[in-house]
Amino acid sequence: MANQEQVDRLLQGVKNWNTWRAEHPTDTLDLSNANLIGANLSDASLNGAYLSNASLNRSNLIGADLSNASLNGAYLIGADLSNANLNGANLNGTIFSNAILSNADLSNAILSSTIISPSLLIHSDFSRIYHSSADLGGANLSSANLSNADLGDVNLNGTDLSSANLNHANLIGANLNHANLSNAIFKKTRIGYTGFGAIDMRTVQELETVIHQFPSTIGTDTLLRSEGDIPEVFLRGAGLSDTFIEYARSLAQHPIAYYTCFISYSSQDEAFVKRLYDDLQNNNVRCWFAPHDMRIGDEIRSRIDESIRIHDKLLLVLSQHSIESTWVKKEVETAFEKEQQQNKLVLFPVKLDDTVMQTKQAWAADIRRMRHIGDFQRWKEYDIYQKSLERLLRALKTPNQSKD
Repeated sequence: MANQEQVDRLLQGVKNWNTWRAEHPTDTLDLSNANLIGANLSDASLNGAYLSNASLNRSNLIGADLSNASLNGAYLIGADLSNANLNGANLNGTIFSNAILSNADLSNAILSSTIISPSLLIHSDFSRIYHSSADLGGANLSSANLSNADLGDVNLNGTDLSSANLNHANLIGANLNHANLSNAIFKKTRIGYTGFGAIDMRTVQELETVIHQFPSTIGTDTLLRSEGDIPEVFLRGAGLSDTFIEYARSLAQHPIAYYTCFISYSSQDEAFVKRLYDDLQNNNVRCWFAPHDMRIGDEIRSRIDESIRIHDKLLLVLSQHSIESTWVKKEVETAFEKEQQQNKLVLFPVKLDDTVMQTKQAWAADIRRMRHIGDFQRWKEYDIYQKSLERLLRALKTPNQSKD
């Protein structure tokens, strides 16, 4: 809980606070869980409140004025900064993980080594950001104003930039792998040594106007996801050869028939999964799976989370074993989070037994209530298995193929 004496002093005004802070520079600032809704923490003549290294975790800063404030090294984990004014604030080394910054104004802010991932930043204003190796990976920057922003060398891996305004922004050296760029605007955006891996670029606007200062990396997975529908002038400017551009044209003429899948399962059901995997691959469904119930390690966990993010669908194999697996539960939670972020169906469940229909596990019960579950209980019987496989293939068809 917050130190209420410090909270009361902060609310008395910036001048009073900054004077006290100068006299007590080593005091620990505990403002966690503080109610600072609409607080005026800025002063044009004083450059804002001195809140360096303060703990503001889970604090309520909705509509607060923090313009020009010194928040370097501060902790704002889980804080709500919706509609907050952070114009010109010093955010050097600030930790924003899981914070909410929807409609926040961060124009002219200093984001040196700032960690925002995986915060929510819908409609935020990031114009004219100054940074040095900031990490925005996995953040939600949907509809954010990033015009003229300097995002060179910034990590935007897995970041939601849908409908974001990136006009005249600097993305040289930025990592955009796995980002959501649907309807993003790239008018005269500067790129070079920029990574565009595993991205659907079909709806990105103004790609023809992009300024290529150096070659960039366009992944074959991006060409596949975009079905080749990327302006040739953009591909040529990024340094792709005529052979690859011809390949992109062929993809546009022959679009992908099925969504890509990551298979979530328990290793005790591996015999079924290997059969299903082989049959999906033989039907041109690109899918991947990894063995579960192994010793949990951070590197393995992060790679699986990334796999779920970059594939279109999570094919969940439900059984007594998988419902008891903490790995599978985590992957389902990741899939549900992706559904909320992208507003589209990601989770495709199939069952090997009736455990899901009886379980009291909350996440599995939610699936039972909300989703049609494919039935593979008799998967060892050839004819019945084939009918179940055909139904699954129909469900995994992309929209352009479903109309055929």
